[in-house]
Amino acid sequence: MVVDGEPDSSDSLRTFGAVVQALREHAGLSREEFAELVCFSKHTVASVELGRRMPDPTFVERAEEALGNTGALRRAAQHLARQPGLAAWFRQWARMEVVAITLYTYECRLIPGLLQTEAYARQLFADELPPLGDEQIEAQWGARGERQRLLRDRPNTAFSFIIEEHLLRRRTGGSEVTRELIDHMLEVAELRNIEVQVMPLVRESHAGLHGPIRLLETPENKWFAYNEGQESGQLITDRKVISTLQARYARMRSQALTIQDSLSLLQRMRGDL
Repeated sequence: MVVDGEPDSSDSLRTFGAVVQALREHAGLSREEFAELVCFSKHTVASVELGRRMPDPTFVERAEEALGNTGALRRAAQHLARQPGLAAWFRQWARMEVVAITLYTYECRLIPGLLQTEAYARQLFADELPPLGDEQIEAQWGARGERQRLLRDRPNTAFSFIIEEHLLRRRTGGSEVTRELIDHMLEVAELRNIEVQVMPLVRESHAGLHGPIRLLETPENKWFAYNEGQESGQLITDRKVISTLQARYARMRSQALTIQDSLSLLQRMRGDL
């Protein structure tokens, strides 16, 4: 399938996986031995080699070192940026999400993608300008649905979401879509590694008025941030900027409703629909 003139991501994933497997076998390593060298599970190695999983940057670097530093994997990984359904500026962040051990998200514009239902997401796609074609919409939902697997596939990752109350009061897509969205958020919030807090409509002091915040911690305990605008996104690596965003997020966690009060509010809002 071709979307926006780009080839199906499965083609590039299979090609990259084949390169990894060929180099591994040339080095005389079994999957188990290679997995130990790169500090990933044998299952992850198999998924990458079979083209079923997008390798994160850490995997690529460790695989390069384990397989002779030829540069072949780094070059091949550059072509994996072509992922139908994900904006070009978001793809690097999406790859980092896959291995993050901490992921914080504050949103004031729309419900974060990881928490969206299909109906809510499709309403957003339908509202896009210029209009999206059917194939583009399917590709975008497919990519978003795949990302959402992180919430259940990464039980050791700590997820925190702070969302503005007005995002649900707006009733994007209508009452039924909003009801389903709240039910989904309540269900997700039952997972022990996920915290959902609501910033109330009335809040005299608010540390997030500069806009959305995304923070991520890697397995190496390095922090990154991401900022997205109308038609662009920026990966932030500056420690001073990240420290500022962490401080703002921490303040917002104290300013938002508690987790229990947030869930109670969601339940009341659901009952009002």
